Amino acid sequence: MNFETKHLDDFTIFQLKEKKLDANISGLVKAEVTLLVKGEGDTNLIIDLNDVEACDSSGLSALLVANRLINAVGGKLAIITSSEKILSLIRITQLHRVLFICADVDAAIKEFNNP
Repeated sequence: MNFETKHLDDFTIFQLKEKKLDANISGLVKAEVTLLVKGEGDTNLIIDLNDVEACDSSGLSALLVANRLINAVGGKLAIITSSEKILSLIRITQLHRVLFICADVDAAIKEFNNP
């Protein structure tokens, strides 16, 4: 799995550099997010999916695991995507009610920093 993790202010940005977030890598994404939250103590996570073109139910499951982990530590989670396919899947599954979706990292940080 190709990804990059970087820190910006109080936020950890996990950028997935894959074309698909599916059953083949969702377990690895869950493991990495778990390590970031439980192992490294990161509480404000931005998952950048702008390189991802497709997502399946396993991929959505990985995002929900991230959401659960972040909620458990009182943190904030943003999912970054501009893919119409992924946005449509999130809307169809009603996950836009649970997940905070943003177009880019700057917009997510700005939203999180507003009281």
